[in-house]
Amino acid sequence: MKNCLIASVLISALGGISLPLMAKEIELPSINVVDRFEGGASSIPGAVDIVSPEEMEMIQPASLQDALKIVPGVNARDEEGYGAIPNIGIRGLSPNRSTKVLILEDGAPIQPSLFLSNASYYSPPVERISSIEVLKGATGLRYGPNTIGGVINYQSKTPLKDGIVKGKIGSHGYQLLELEAGTSSEKNGMGGGINVITSEANGFRNNGYRMNDILVKGGVAIGQSQWLGLKLTHYQNEINTSYVGLRPDEFIHTPTKNPAPDDQFLSNRTSFDINHELEINTGTKLKTLLYWSQLERNFWRRDVATKTRQGTSFVECGGEAYCVTGRNRNFDMLGLDSRLFTHYQALGIQNETEVGIRLHSETMSNKTERSNAGPRARTGITTGNENNDAKAIALYLQNRFLFTDEFAVTPGVRVESYRQIRKNEMNGIKGEANNTEIVPGIGATWQFLPEIQFYSSVYKGFAPAMISAAISGDGIDQKLDAERSMNIEFGLRGKAQQWTYEAAAFRMDFSNQIVNQALSGGISKTNGGQSLHQGAEGALGYAITSAWSVLANATYIPVAEFKGGALGPVGNRVPYTPKLTTNAGVNYSKNGFKSFLNAYYVSSQYADSANTEAESNDGTKGLIPSFITLNWSVVYSPQKDLKLFGVIRNLMDKKYISGRSPDGIFPGAERNFELGLAYQFY
Repeated sequence: MKNCLIASVLISALGGISLPLMAKEIELPSINVVDRFEGGASSIPGAVDIVSPEEMEMIQPASLQDALKIVPGVNARDEEGYGAIPNIGIRGLSPNRSTKVLILEDGAPIQPSLFLSNASYYSPPVERISSIEVLKGATGLRYGPNTIGGVINYQSKTPLKDGIVKGKIGSHGYQLLELEAGTSSEKNGMGGGINVITSEANGFRNNGYRMNDILVKGGVAIGQSQWLGLKLTHYQNEINTSYVGLRPDEFIHTPTKNPAPDDQFLSNRTSFDINHELEINTGTKLKTLLYWSQLERNFWRRDVATKTRQGTSFVECGGEAYCVTGRNRNFDMLGLDSRLFTHYQALGIQNETEVGIRLHSETMSNKTERSNAGPRARTGITTGNENNDAKAIALYLQNRFLFTDEFAVTPGVRVESYRQIRKNEMNGIKGEANNTEIVPGIGATWQFLPEIQFYSSVYKGFAPAMISAAISGDGIDQKLDAERSMNIEFGLRGKAQQWTYEAAAFRMDFSNQIVNQALSGGISKTNGGQSLHQGAEGALGYAITSAWSVLANATYIPVAEFKGGALGPVGNRVPYTPKLTTNAGVNYSKNGFKSFLNAYYVSSQYADSANTEAESNDGTKGLIPSFITLNWSVVYSPQKDLKLFGVIRNLMDKKYISGRSPDGIFPGAERNFELGLAYQFY
């Protein structure tokens, strides 16, 4: 309610500014994965997918990872039911905490850290994101580490309309209010606005949340050749979720039970981005991004005493024994990313060159607090306290040689040097690790016909060792290199008459993975793990008539196996890697009415590296059966300024297991619905 009051005041203030509304004329500077002004997807020698604003409205996703399910190659696993703690994998990589995918918002990293602990603990609310870019090609090396699977970039809304109010209600006490207001002036070359969201729900497993989010965004033209953009965000979320899932009998008899009702995941994030763009001359421009974010993540959980098929029991509170533990982390990230784009001709060949430098700094405070005061205790005795630090500098160069109008080759290289420091504040022990990675890549595009383009790329992805692996608790440098993957892909894309299509075959040789191994000199970890991922992905769309259309995508990964190095038995399948995922839908759109019915299928998958098929007593091991869900959404605009919409998810009320990690069975959401309306003020 406090955020809504602030929003109302700002909307009133913005409404009092007398400026002509010309939002479509204002473009705020930004760094995009698929740049509208640098040739777009056709210039990228790799698989590229964009979830457009129209598709976002059509599918009405519950979260951003829900929206990513329509992208081939992506496996998004639900955990708490609302996507606030994202688990996203690409091309057979484990989706656990999205650690092998680089996630950006408007070109800036949103994972809490890149070199200390890159597990995802935050995802922007889907309501304030206008589109999603997914890049899986060699040009992903332009954006940083953790690009083994690819790069995902969320494009935030630019609130330049007079004002929009949106409200939604739904199952399990779900409610959301969104207020958006802004203004723009072509004459003054400026524009900006605010987006405020407040939302809460009880949760389909009585694991409710309460979330507030504010986005302030604006920009101004400085003369004829410079533009400056600013974005501020603040996000708070309290989620009644836990690492503890259901046990087998609980899933059978009480699948909507919350087995740990006292556990809470508390997050608070603030960020700002400053974008500057300078057009030096007709063929050359400089883009610079200054980004900063701070994330506080406190995870309070009851201590587990025993686990049986029937359920979980917790340590009793009130005695001398600890019964509640808080795993509390604070992250600070600051970076400067500057890149120069230039077009020129040399030796009769057109060239498009990008040269970039990024300076990056981050810190992480990692505290463990324990209490015996009661199940809802949120303070306690500090039993662990670390302060970690990382600094990195990256240089990269990419040049696109346009040998003809149809054929181009794009080589590139990134050099990333980083230092990690781990310090135990309890005993003063400190350790340091240094590393440098050279990441090359090369790709090509060939416009064979106006209707079809072929592309191919070979590139190396890398993920730095997390601080907990890179430096032992005794402060010993484990001498670890980054985890690496050699990626190869071949693909085609295009459109012809009513058809649109894309397809790609890929091979990911993932080596250098970190495994436990007792060695001399205090070295307990080494780079020895290997796995191989091979498969194909594709998408197809067909416009049957002006009103009816169909679309489908599929990802088939027949090979996702361990090759050695103690990660798992050689030949066993990598956990959480379904062989087949598909999404197919039918869309109808006419006279302001839209309807979309889609089906999402995930084949069976293993939950552990031993490929255990029989379910364990605690539910953490065993085959995860295949499942299919149906969603149906409708949108109706009876007049220009009013929009009504609704969605029913899991239409057939399918009961299924989403995952068995971290500790037990996490069911998929039962049948649920949302209804809403949006009204625009002019």
